[in-house]
Order: sequence, then structure tokens, then C-alpha cells
Amino acid sequence: MTTRVYNFYPGPATLPLPALKKAQKDLLDFNGTGMSVMELSHRSKEYAKIHLEAKSLVRELMGVPDDYKVLWLQGGASTQFYMVPLNLQKNGKSMEYVNTGTWSKKAIKEAKFYGEVMVVASSEDENFSYIPKDIKFSDDAAFAHITGNNTIYGTEYHEWPKVPGNDPLACDMSSNIMDKVIDTKKFGVIYAGAQKNIGPAGVTLVIVREDLLDRVPENTPTMQKWKTHVEKDSLFNTGPCWAIYMCKLSFEHLKDLGGIPAIEKINRNKAKILYDIIDKSNGFYRGHAKPDSRSLMNVTFNLPTPELEEWCFKEASAKGLIGLKGHRSVGGMRASIYNAMPIEGVQVLAEFLKEFQEKNQ
Repeated sequence: MTTRVYNFYPGPATLPLPALKKAQKDLLDFNGTGMSVMELSHRSKEYAKIHLEAKSLVRELMGVPDDYKVLWLQGGASTQFYMVPLNLQKNGKSMEYVNTGTWSKKAIKEAKFYGEVMVVASSEDENFSYIPKDIKFSDDAAFAHITGNNTIYGTEYHEWPKVPGNDPLACDMSSNIMDKVIDTKKFGVIYAGAQKNIGPAGVTLVIVREDLLDRVPENTPTMQKWKTHVEKDSLFNTGPCWAIYMCKLSFEHLKDLGGIPAIEKINRNKAKILYDIIDKSNGFYRGHAKPDSRSLMNVTFNLPTPELEEWCFKEASAKGLIGLKGHRSVGGMRASIYNAMPIEGVQVLAEFLKEFQEKNQ
């Protein structure tokens, strides 16, 4: 087997090695069927078992209540940017958003096609380096929307804002789904592209409260209604079967580790290792996110000069630490340490960063 690198790309991201090995075994012959998992009919009993188990594991791991529906959709979180306002709109009611970065902006842009959008809080004044505090949504909005984690800027919500009454809170959790224990009941809708923290690209997990399904206008195209996919258990059309299968394997691995409470402890430890390197570097490494808004999943930081950043990136890549270049809007470097990143990878990166500082400060 070729030596595996430590993959710090923000997505598609690293997957659990046990899940990849199991998939490798099933690639040519799944459970004696003589077919690859990728060849199974989405209407077959063999695939139906995979589909059911994947959904059941989501419910078990996240404690999803019975009055919430679990959907496997396509089109990524970007498609949910318009499906959320389309399905949650209410005549005469504004839609309220918090702007914490690039993906929030994209969601806001799409929502404007369906009515009035109010941006009730933003961290754009400081290049999205923090999560706004004391966010106040009105009690007369159709819904509220936040982005749980901001991959580009390395910020994450550590306390969920309160929403008045029974107004639904929608959250894009693409890059922090299952990174820590949450109370699903605090949300009306949770959605996440799988390719960062729970599986490969090609499938989007949507969790929606059942009472919200009837809001969608009747003249909405069939495929754009969550209700359509609920009624057909995400099998209205041929779904991304392979991607769902890979998510199932990742969930099984997570369950074997002890579930989300266990991975939260690991994630906090991994993040602390890297943030300690930044904080103890005497300014050689400068974190982009304010300490109380730091992400558990994406550690963003700059070096003294762009030239040093480029050299650091190249040296790291040569040592098998790949995907560390920061987004162009922030520059610097970014270590994405999702659930599947082993703590050993973070330790190797931390040791490299210490050595790089000693040689170049």
C-alpha cells in the first residue's frame, strides 16, 4: 500500500482509514452479490439495507427526534442555499441571516430570490475573524439562518443563538456536522455537504422538522420540495448510493470510537495542540480567528511574510502534510482537522511547525 499522507485539505477531506479499507473490500463484490456497491440498484433489497442503516446511524449518533426527517439529497449545501428559503418562506415575513463569511454571503444571495432578507448581525467589519455575540432575531421572521462553521476564516459557533418562539433556526453545518454534541431540537433545519466531515462529495445530509414541510408553495418544482424526498425516503430518483454507503461506513467508525461525545474530546484535543503552537510562537504564527470564536475543524493562521508562508507550505507538502495553503481571502495557512484526521497527523504537523519556526524566525 502506498504511504498515505496527512490530508489537511478543507474538502473533499480525509476519510476514516477503516471505512476506506471496508469500501475497498466491497468495491468488486458486495456481500456476495457479485456486484460492486456502485452497481447495486437503488431499488434493490441490498441497497435498501445500506440506505436504512445510514439514516438510522444519523438518528442514533445525533439523537434526532422522531418528529424530524433525515434526507439524503444532491447538489451540495449550495443547493440548500435556495431550497431553505424556498421551503421555509412565509408570505409577508422576512428571512433573517447572520453573515459570518463567504458561505453565509452565498446563502443570503440565494434567499433574496424569495423575499426580503434581513442581515441581523455580521463580522465582516473585521474580515470575519469572530462570531457575533448577542444575536437578536425578531419574533416575526419566517426563519433564522446561521453558518455553523466557517472553513475559510476558521471560526465556529460555540453557543447557538436563541430564536424567538417556534421560529425555525436553519444551520449550514457542512464543515462541523458531528464535530461536537448538539441538541438537534434547537434547529428547524440542519444541512451539510458530506465531503468535509462525514463522507465523500456527492451527497448532502438534510435534517428537517416535520411540521415545516407544508410551508413550501404548491407550485414549486417537484424536486425542490423537501416534502417530495420525505415521502419517497430520499429515493424519488436515483440517489448518490455510493456516497451514502461511504457515509454509513464513516458513521460506523464514529460509533465504534464512542460516538460524538468521544470525537468531541478528540477534536478539542487536536485543536488545542495547534492553537497552543500558535499562541506560544511569540507572533511568528498569527491566528486569524479571535480565541473565543476559534474553529475545532479549521485552524487558520498567517506567518510574518507571504514568502515564508509559501516556503512553509512547500516544506510541509514535501513531508506529507498536504493541503495547508490558506484561502486567498485570508492567505497564510489552514489546517483542516475534521473528525477523520487522526491525532497523530496533528501531532506531526505541530512538530513540523515548531521546527519551521526555529529555523526561520
